[in-house]
Amino acid sequence: MAVKEYTFEEICREITAGKFAPVYVLMGEESYFIDYIENLLVQNVLNETERDFNQMIFYGADANVMDIINTARRFPMMSKRQLVIIKEAQDLSKPDLLAHYIKTPVPSTVLVICHKYKKIDGRKSLLLEAKKNGIVFESKKIYDNKMAAFIVSFMKQRSMDIDGKSAQMLADYLGNDVGRLAKEAEKLKIVLDESPSKRITPELIETNIGISKDYNSYELVNAIASKDVLRANRIADYFDKNQKVNPIQTVLPVLFNYFVNLMICFYSKDRSVKGIMNTLNMQWSFQANDYTLGLNNYKAMKVFDIVHEIRIADAKSKGFENNSATSGDIYKELLYKIMH
Repeated sequence: MAVKEYTFEEICREITAGKFAPVYVLMGEESYFIDYIENLLVQNVLNETERDFNQMIFYGADANVMDIINTARRFPMMSKRQLVIIKEAQDLSKPDLLAHYIKTPVPSTVLVICHKYKKIDGRKSLLLEAKKNGIVFESKKIYDNKMAAFIVSFMKQRSMDIDGKSAQMLADYLGNDVGRLAKEAEKLKIVLDESPSKRITPELIETNIGISKDYNSYELVNAIASKDVLRANRIADYFDKNQKVNPIQTVLPVLFNYFVNLMICFYSKDRSVKGIMNTLNMQWSFQANDYTLGLNNYKAMKVFDIVHEIRIADAKSKGFENNSATSGDIYKELLYKIMH
């Protein structure tokens, strides 16, 4: 019998509707979704007056498994349920002993196991029993090439609209850090709540988050794809003078990803905009424009060399074989090697 796999949205809907599983195992690399579900359970399983006697929190490094099991087997006091949370469960000693409890969980207890930054081995009895008698959720990192589309969905869930370019700007700036995205979304929500417009634009991002609409990684990629030497160097100079906002260690991975994807496009049978979108799994046609430009302005072997040069620049930016070159020096050398 196949075990149902729950999505983040499904779990949140059930919790909000007051439908609770006896066991939640929340695990994976992306801590944001784990924290969100945990907080949602705290808000919904018990009311404020019930929490004093019926909410227990354990920390993995300090907790004893038998103490957790004994607590979970207790009955709630003046409440339908009790909530038992294990934070940082990845540091728990002998976690597999929990399987004995999870095999026959107490219906009035909601046990939440928060195992961050990695998965639990699927062969472990803890996970096998949790899949039978509770909910197991793997919180995965969003892939870089999926982040812009995720941002659109993320904002929509918060009643905000965002155009593709703005989403890409945020993706380039934040990487795939959903926690940072949530904080920036809160800022933008406050601004939009006081505005007749509910749409996030590059201008709004520039004013409230500090990402320049003209000087950002997205625009640098476009300048390089277009072989606009002057604009590319202007943007790199801006980055060099504003390193706190645009550290070179966050810009170089964007360039690396672009040229790796461009190499994939060179070996794709269909190099049309639609073909590029399908090959790179893109949502918007504007995302393919830089690849069309790159295919016209660069040769495959040149792109291969560029990927190598970006690796060297990345190593230099981190101090390897570099005693004196500044980020500005690294940018100038790299851009020259890319566009000449």
